[in-house]
Amino acid sequence: MGKYLNATDQNFKSEILDSDKVALVDFWAAWCGPCVMLGPTIEELAADYEGKAVIAKVNVDENPNTAAQYGIRSIPTMLIFKNGEVVDQMVGAMPKNMIAEKIDAQLA
Repeated sequence: MGKYLNATDQNFKSEILDSDKVALVDFWAAWCGPCVMLGPTIEELAADYEGKAVIAKVNVDENPNTAAQYGIRSIPTMLIFKNGEVVDQMVGAMPKNMIAEKIDAQLA
């Protein structure tokens, strides 16, 4: 299993925005059922994209600044970043193949 990055208010800029890789960031919380269901999918994506893209999770309860900065209102919300900019957004738990397609589109 690949390990996703635990992104925080402290490391978000250095790990996501300043990264030269495409990054998928899953905004989630422990009390959110669909977020918990999405967890294993995020772990699988972290394994699939190891070395190719950054796969990260942001706990919105622990990192309110980052969540607020990107206007996260409903979770799970996944944002895809490229060169420090949001290039795609998905709201709600989605099947792995749909998420992978969106990552692949940014890697192409």
